[in-house]
Amino acid sequence: MRSELPTGTVTFLVTDVEGSTKLLHELGADSYADALLEHRRVVREASNAHDGVEVDTQGDAFLVAFPTAPGALSAAAEITKQLAAGPIHVRAGLHTGTPLVTDEGYVGDDLHLAARVAASGHGGQVLVSAATAALVEPSRSALVDLGEHRLKDVGAVSLFQLGDGSFPPLKTISNTNLPRPASSFVGRDRELEEVLARVAGGARLVTLTGPGGSGKTRLAIETAASMVTQYKAGVFWVGLDALRDPALVSETIAQTLGARNGLAEHIGERELLLLLDNLEQVIEAAPELSSLLTSCPNLTLLCTSRELLRVRGEVEFAVPPLAEPEAVALFCERAQAEPSDEVSELCIRLDNLPLAVELAAARSKALSPAQILDRLSQRLDLLQGGRDADPRQQTLRATIEWSYDLLSSEEGQLFAQLSVFAGGCTLEAAEEVTGADLDTLQALVEKSLLRFSNDRYWMLETVREFAGERLDLQEADALRRQHRAYIVARAEASAQDLHNVSERATSARLAPDYANVRAAVTHALAAGEPDDVGQILGALYPFLTSHGHLAEGREWTDAALAARDRLSARGLAETLMGGGELARFAGDLSRAIELKEELAVAGSEELQRPNWKAATLADLCEIALDQGDFARARSYAEQSAAAGGGARVDLCFAELALREGDLRSAETNGVAALAGLEEGAFNHATCLELLGETARRSGNDALADVRFRDAIQSFAELSDGGGVADCLDGLSRLALAAGESERAGRLRGAAERLRETRGRKEIRADLPFPDVPDSARNEGRALTFEQAVEYALRL
Repeated sequence: MRSELPTGTVTFLVTDVEGSTKLLHELGADSYADALLEHRRVVREASNAHDGVEVDTQGDAFLVAFPTAPGALSAAAEITKQLAAGPIHVRAGLHTGTPLVTDEGYVGDDLHLAARVAASGHGGQVLVSAATAALVEPSRSALVDLGEHRLKDVGAVSLFQLGDGSFPPLKTISNTNLPRPASSFVGRDRELEEVLARVAGGARLVTLTGPGGSGKTRLAIETAASMVTQYKAGVFWVGLDALRDPALVSETIAQTLGARNGLAEHIGERELLLLLDNLEQVIEAAPELSSLLTSCPNLTLLCTSRELLRVRGEVEFAVPPLAEPEAVALFCERAQAEPSDEVSELCIRLDNLPLAVELAAARSKALSPAQILDRLSQRLDLLQGGRDADPRQQTLRATIEWSYDLLSSEEGQLFAQLSVFAGGCTLEAAEEVTGADLDTLQALVEKSLLRFSNDRYWMLETVREFAGERLDLQEADALRRQHRAYIVARAEASAQDLHNVSERATSARLAPDYANVRAAVTHALAAGEPDDVGQILGALYPFLTSHGHLAEGREWTDAALAARDRLSARGLAETLMGGGELARFAGDLSRAIELKEELAVAGSEELQRPNWKAATLADLCEIALDQGDFARARSYAEQSAAAGGGARVDLCFAELALREGDLRSAETNGVAALAGLEEGAFNHATCLELLGETARRSGNDALADVRFRDAIQSFAELSDGGGVADCLDGLSRLALAAGESERAGRLRGAAERLRETRGRKEIRADLPFPDVPDSARNEGRALTFEQAVEYALRL
């Protein structure tokens, strides 16, 4: 280990010369070399003056480690000040962490994050991570909060700037998932200003209403895009057009934001704007959205719907048809045509609805505006709705049908078949389920009946509903069976990677197709074929758990088991496996035991899961431990061991020994389990916490502290608030033993708050907790998840 390197809590300063290649050409080699030499002198002298240790130098970039955050910040300030008058300007980034020190130097994510922070800035700018900012009081008054930013390969982090200097926007990933329309935004300037004015005037729930095809979504996206910089926590689009169950609205929002343990808790005080698109078919979710607004004071909702939500505080903006000049401009821009009387008449006959105008413009490659007008007139005369029907809806339907009639037979067939996909599909899925070819897909995109973005093909829901009507019952059923088979096969192919370090990446790939998973389950249940439901539950329960679909997954379980007379042996086993885990994570332990015990007794040998029986018995052991039934827990652990339980059963025996007071056995089994568990996985983090508590009860406080901190870092990476809370309690007890009652109180309060918001019981509830100062406890309860982790890891 390099003895001169700071250890423990270290603050890294990364500097880099902005525009070095351009400077080299402007100054010439000799002058640039002199300027670079002077830059190096300044960086080294300022770093040395504040006890910084130069870790690495590559080209014109420096990596310096400091034992204190204030020292690092002072060095960065001096460097930028001394270089301000010269030709070389550096961007600087600071981040604090607890990296591993080896013979070769530092190892850990903190180095990577410090480099990403520095790369986000501009010459003369000093950026500071939240971890560093928390440690530089009273200098923090000189820091400007730049809000949350998404860094490549890192995620969302809070960044601060030293001083109030003016710089261009940070070079970070935009903190938004707003769709990027492929075509330009034509017209609607007045409407855009009016919607923005409503939000600026204090409206926190603005609903854009209007008929299908009136341009609500496009106007809402343009409005939201104009406000990205105004919301520190970001602006996010949530598409709801594939939903039909209002109870799933909050889950869908949570999935978009990555909120795994309570949507309101995740948003909290954050300054956030959500664009909820196509709410009309799940309008009954309105009261829940109103409650969310009440709980989150800095949240703004921008909604699109064919009808009002009718909740308190809602401000409506009725999206009108385009003004005639705007409709003509839209047609001409899309069709690359000149304005004419025929174009004006055509737009009038289409009620100036944006979607209708765009569909008409898509035909301009084959027909003149006059020919389009003639053909459209015939269709409109034929397609008359009832007296009480919205004429604009009739016009849109007629326009879609007219556009459909102009397709070739191959295009029309594929257009109808693609309606089987809910929420869109990839090229691979379209090819496998419908036999689609790329040329025909592209033709449908060009004719505005199919959209393509983010590597997925999708339809507006109005268009998809129309396309579905083109299928007869027999063809529709056959397609849905092909679609279901594809989803089941994909679920099976994903199952293994949902149980290892690839879980996050695999879940991310599955997430866009969740609406298709739901459609496959719905069809299987309606057809009285629950085996496919079991296959999906058994394969995807880790995804359903981590993405907040517990309630729906449990409904699928109950529905499949209600038809158990039609389940095969394997189908029943898969249902019991997935359903048992979903019930367990939902906190319904009695139901979890019921399902898992049935699986352990009657599980099918056809299950394609390694050691499923041993794992099921280990699950039952852990549930029994949670219920305080040690005798039953030991019985399950012994049965799991007999079935080849491996490291997982070592963990069970370690926890059992700890609770029974056999510390030597707890240590031995815990160390054995840790060696066999995959690092970065949930059980590995759980084992670290157990070993920390074992060391604490054995009187080895120093070892316990290290183990608890390692466990906190692992749980934090998994966003597991309950696991973090268990470790906070362990550190709190250590602090009390060391006479640090204030720190102990804050840690205990933070643990209590995390359990309340994450819905997890205290794992060490059998051990009475000593009294801590109420004032410190309340301070801890005020900490967010991120702040609690940061405070716990601070030395």
